[in-house]
Amino acid sequence: MSYQRTLYFECNMGAAGDMLMAALLDLHKDPDGFLIRLNNIGIPKVKVTSAPSVKHGITGRSVSVEIGGHEEHSHDHHHSKTVEDKPGSGLPSHHLHGHSHDGANEGSLSHIEHLIGHLNISDSIKENALAVYGLIAEAESSAHGVPVDKIHFHEVGEMDAVADIVGVCMLIDELAPDLIMASAVNVGSGFVRCAHGVFPVPAPATAKILRNTPIYNDGIKGELCTPTGAALLKHFADSFDNMSVMKAEDIGYGMGKKDFNRVNCVRAYIGATSIDDDYDDEVSELVCNLDDMTPEAVAFAQQLLLDEGALDVYITPIIMKKGRAGVMFTCMCSGNMKDKMLSLIFKHTTTLGIREIPGCRYTLKREHTIVHTEKGAVRIKNACGYGVKKSKPEYDDIAKIARENGLTLQEAVELMR
Repeated sequence: MSYQRTLYFECNMGAAGDMLMAALLDLHKDPDGFLIRLNNIGIPKVKVTSAPSVKHGITGRSVSVEIGGHEEHSHDHHHSKTVEDKPGSGLPSHHLHGHSHDGANEGSLSHIEHLIGHLNISDSIKENALAVYGLIAEAESSAHGVPVDKIHFHEVGEMDAVADIVGVCMLIDELAPDLIMASAVNVGSGFVRCAHGVFPVPAPATAKILRNTPIYNDGIKGELCTPTGAALLKHFADSFDNMSVMKAEDIGYGMGKKDFNRVNCVRAYIGATSIDDDYDDEVSELVCNLDDMTPEAVAFAQQLLLDEGALDVYITPIIMKKGRAGVMFTCMCSGNMKDKMLSLIFKHTTTLGIREIPGCRYTLKREHTIVHTEKGAVRIKNACGYGVKKSKPEYDDIAKIARENGLTLQEAVELMR
């Protein structure tokens, strides 16, 4: 049996950028050394510090970001206050991403890209950080009807979020998990006052980022998941599900700044999960040679077996005895389907005998997400495991869009970009 190093985020109290960084830092073997490296990559006027934090008797770690010597408490550094159901609540507005800022490049997405591009970090970390920012910018653009190139990141909160995002990207790079998973995300409930006004929780940008991701609220009043936290989880998590069986080597607690009636933290586990238990299974190949069936009858049998649960059915041209042209009919099925498939093959083909080739199938773990294009929705097949990640649009969805809109397959694929 083989194993893979897995990182699991438990988001029972949502997630914010500083909480995720604190949880990962709590897992790191040399947190002080990491902070020295982070503070020397070149984020202007920023100093990141960390300290033990105790909530409800549980000790974890909190992270603080100082901008020019002052600690910054942006909306992505703590769970925001809810708006009371009365006027004049007096709550401060967030430094929310997404408002138009015409005429100034400072704080724009291009400014962020320039800044991250010149940090003293590896190209892969830069790519991950920019991808996270891209998710946030696209969500803000969609939620507020502002073009992406007009999205503005508040000049103070901007550096704060850069530190959180780049810090998380660096920590994941150094922890080097083979697989990253997360639980369903508790987003909180109520309302939050932002730069645009009073919004329901989750905030519109957070809700956009977390599309096709399992989320819930269990009645806690407050913004439990911020746009930065949502984007980091969305970018890095290979799947959102219950924890697989794990031999945990360490557990980290990333504490939030706000207090609730339960521990306000992201809990992160790192350890070994079995590849075999999740991805491998025993299969049988059931094989027979046919030289006295019409092509239509062979195709009928093939489709029927697939409809009845075969993993695959394929047909190979062969030359049989006496020089006769024939086909080798192969049905691949899981072990518990073998008897059913044998019966169907004998019933729907002319064969008098079937050979069995037992084997083991190694597969990547798969899940579907959905991309919405201007011409329709496309399912994306995502696969991961063995240190590999792959994504591919479903052919049937691409073909449907192409047929209905007079496009080539490649033109339909381009709609997703």
